Amino acid sequence: MDIERTANDLPKRIILLRPGKRPLDNKKVKISLNIILFVATLITTTLAGAVMESMKNIGITWFLSGFKFSLPLLLILGTHEIGHYFAARRHNISSSLPYFIPAPTLIGTFGAFIKLKDRIKDKNSLLDIGASGPIAGFLVALPILILGVAESKIVLIEKGAIGIKLGNSIILSFIVNFLHGAIPKNHDLSFSPMAFAAWLGLFVTALNLLPVGQLDGGHIIYSLVGKSKAKTISWIVFALLIPLGILWIGWLFWALLLFFILGTKHPPVSYPSIPLNRERRLIGIICIIIFIITFTPRPFY
Repeated sequence: MDIERTANDLPKRIILLRPGKRPLDNKKVKISLNIILFVATLITTTLAGAVMESMKNIGITWFLSGFKFSLPLLLILGTHEIGHYFAARRHNISSSLPYFIPAPTLIGTFGAFIKLKDRIKDKNSLLDIGASGPIAGFLVALPILILGVAESKIVLIEKGAIGIKLGNSIILSFIVNFLHGAIPKNHDLSFSPMAFAAWLGLFVTALNLLPVGQLDGGHIIYSLVGKSKAKTISWIVFALLIPLGILWIGWLFWALLLFFILGTKHPPVSYPSIPLNRERRLIGIICIIIFIITFTPRPFY
């Protein structure tokens, strides 16, 4: 039997491998829910912004005034999540587009999130995905904060006045002092809607950068120091949130949320032996600095 001839007579099938492409990429992505949630969140945050402005002359003009709050807020939150999304896609990890969460609250939303559908391969890709959101959100929030604080007004606090006083972070204190100088006694800075939106954006950034579990900060600290040390740091930070509840009761709620729902453990990457390179270590340190300058121990009075 002529084996060579028989082999040559067999039909040939050529398989082309295209790097960076996945079978999942060829499926049509359904974004109808993402769009519906975004529109709903735009409405609820715009209503929240309009209520902050005034409760008089309710109508179209009144509603449109809320865009001064909702648009910068959603821009910051959206940029944060899109940063995660593109970092995941860059590492060939399937990810959903952002889901915004509308809510009947003072600010009109519970934030936004994306869903990763694949296991992360190594510490370098984990740090890229974890750091990209906070860095992108911070870079957008910072100029909005500067513009918002610049248009904010120093007002006299009358005796018996009732309201919400926002806490200071390092970056906020620096910007306020630079633009307005020392605030006189019995006066305070009345935030413009844009400034309040930026303040919220930076507050959310700091929350996400807490080095606990599967928060962005948890991804970053896991990449920097490894599983064992990251677990220890996670429990220390969790324990510190409890006494911080004396300053703001929300920290107790956040601690319970981490313990019972989000978790304090971080799942391992597929290839933990691959080391973190120098450039990513620098990015991780930048994220720690962003956390320090945006963290507000007592956010609300």
